[in-house]
Parts: sequence; C-alpha cells; structure tokens
Amino acid sequence: MPLQIHLALLVLLAAIVHASWNAVVKSSGDRFLTFTVIAFTGTVIGAFAAFFVPLPAPNVWPYLILSAAIHNVYYVTLLFGYRYGDLNEVYPLARGSSPLIVLLLAAIFAAEVPEPMALAGVALVSAGIISLAFAGGRLTRARMRPIGLALTTGLLTACYTVVDGLGMRVSTSPWPYIVWLNLLEGIPFAIWALMFRARDLPEFLAVRWKSGVAGGCLVLLSYALILFALSQGAMAHVSALRETSVLFAAVIGAVILKEGFGIYRIVAAGIIGTGVILMQVGG
Repeated sequence: MPLQIHLALLVLLAAIVHASWNAVVKSSGDRFLTFTVIAFTGTVIGAFAAFFVPLPAPNVWPYLILSAAIHNVYYVTLLFGYRYGDLNEVYPLARGSSPLIVLLLAAIFAAEVPEPMALAGVALVSAGIISLAFAGGRLTRARMRPIGLALTTGLLTACYTVVDGLGMRVSTSPWPYIVWLNLLEGIPFAIWALMFRARDLPEFLAVRWKSGVAGGCLVLLSYALILFALSQGAMAHVSALRETSVLFAAVIGAVILKEGFGIYRIVAAGIIGTGVILMQVGG
C-alpha cells in the first residue's frame, strides 16, 4: 500500500538531509577522515542516547550486528567509488539501483509485493535516477570500475535496507534499534583511523571537525527518519522515495555549487516525479 502522507514527507525530508551530508563529504579534502568523523559522531550521540532507551531484545541483535557490518562495507565501497569516479556518476547509480533490489528482497523475505502501478512507479524512480549517471556521455572502459563500485554500493544499500526493515519490525520500539545501530556503525572507522591515520587526526580535526560533526548529525537524522518509516511502511516504497535524494543533490549542485542543471536532469526529474506519483496512487 502507498505510504501515509506523513511518512512520505518524512522520507522526502530524509532524502534532502541525505543529499546535504553527501555534499559535505564531496567538499572535504580527505574523504576518509571526514567520513570517520561523520560516523563517529553517530557513535557518540548513540552512546549518550543509549542511557535513555531500553536495550534491544535478544532477537533484534542479529539484525543490528548484520546491518552495522553491511553499512561499513557499503561505506568503503562508496568511498572507493568516489575515489575512481565522479560524484554525479557514482551517486545516482548507487542510489538508483537499490530500490529495485529492495523490491525483490522485500518480496522474498517480507512477502511485500506492490500492485502493478506502484511497481511501475518504483521502476520509473530507479530509471530516472540511474539516467542521471549517464548525462556525462557514453559508457567507456575507464568508467567500468566506478560503475561496478556504484552498483555494488547499490546492492549493499538494498541489503541493509531490508535487514533494517525486518529488524525494526521485530523490535518492540524503533528507538533502541535506531540508537544502537548508530552507536555500532562508527566504531570500525574510528579504530581504523586510530591505527593507520593517527598522525593526521589532530591537524584534520583542528580544521574540519565542525563540518564532520555537522555531517554526522545529518547522517543520524536522515537514517533515523528512514528507520522509522521502515517500521511502518513498505520497504520498496520507502527505498524508492528515499533515493530521490539524488534529485535534491542535483538541485544543491546547481544552486549552491553552480554545477548547472540542464535539460537532461530536467527530463530525469520529470521521470522521477512521475514515478513517485504512481507509487503513491498505486496500491
């Protein structure tokens, strides 16, 4: 069934926030350390919030641990994708490929099968998002590595979305899951940074800690909203609507970063918008 209007608005807000923290990462000089600060900010906030929520039930922990592991692999593939490819190529492919995979996995593991019109909507959203990645020209051999990393990132996005959707539904309350997932996610990056980049940390933090912490707060807010929506709405709908963040990123790039929007992105925006309407009208 379509998302209730308040859930749809929350997911759209999460999409805007998601695009914003990616802009923070894009503008940073050292993406690894920037993302380490972003992830560890969530850990610090989660550790503080853990005193105010009950411990997750035993049957929830497997989902939490698996999700945290998938998230960290996802972050690594995303950062490598940005290393070898442009943001406006990697980001749309990574985000646009995941809703269709979520739809398949949700049908298998949660028996969520959308009606034909909603299915067409999910497909249109994905097609519109993915088309943004090819605005720069034809496919070449040099682009195969970043495209492969982007598609791997999309697969991992779909996997953690479904794991979290299932985990939220077996949890008696969404808040312990949200808090403990954020707490767990930042630990591996922090350990790696202390082991291999400890010399660079003081200078980096002196200059960049504010943007990193701001990005961390945006990440936490964005995915907390998504987790809440996953606890109440269909996973494929939440995933597809969330990935409109690519469109918001394009708008941010045009308005703030002066990257230009262009006719290609206007057409893609129309396709995405049509898909969102079909998702909401369809059952």
